[in-house]
Amino acid sequence: MTLFSKPTDIWSHRARLVLSEKSVNIDIVNIDDGALPEDLLDLNPYNSVPTMVDRDLVLYDSRVIIEYLDERFPHPPLMPVDPVTRAQFRLALYRIERDWYGLTEEILHGGDRKPVARAVKSLEDSIVSSVEIFAAKKFFLSDEFSLVDCTIAPILWRLPVIGIELPVQAKSIQVYMDEVFSRPSFQASLTELEQEMRQ
Repeated sequence: MTLFSKPTDIWSHRARLVLSEKSVNIDIVNIDDGALPEDLLDLNPYNSVPTMVDRDLVLYDSRVIIEYLDERFPHPPLMPVDPVTRAQFRLALYRIERDWYGLTEEILHGGDRKPVARAVKSLEDSIVSSVEIFAAKKFFLSDEFSLVDCTIAPILWRLPVIGIELPVQAKSIQVYMDEVFSRPSFQASLTELEQEMRQ
């Protein structure tokens, strides 16, 4: 198995976190901006990362990759078995991708200061408004670590780079971050450039 991944990309980070959580042995090919290898150009019509190759199977959507990994390597399970709870988790994944990931991409790759400043404010407000959800359980929506946590953690790890400092009333989010960031799987998922984000 091979994963084409960018060292600071949030979508790639969540795929690496799932791989690490599952203890999957995989070759990770780090891609620099603007330097896509020919292998990737041949495999993925969108020339995007993450892209994962498992024998003859090529996957190039981050959500498809993490759900495939959870089904292909069932232990530990990162999605609930119950269809209703599973659907709620999928909805949470959709909202986080659409709202938090969209804003983070705009912040990290946007040029104009005013739109970026608005995106930072929107992301901070959205994260802080989720305080009660973070406080309700050990992990997000659950007492067990899940794909939702694998999706949230890369965003929260980048808060210092984005310029967001959580307010005092967001203590439950800080507790959550301490719990997730201290996991061996999370530490193993970090690239050198990602480690530098919090040094």
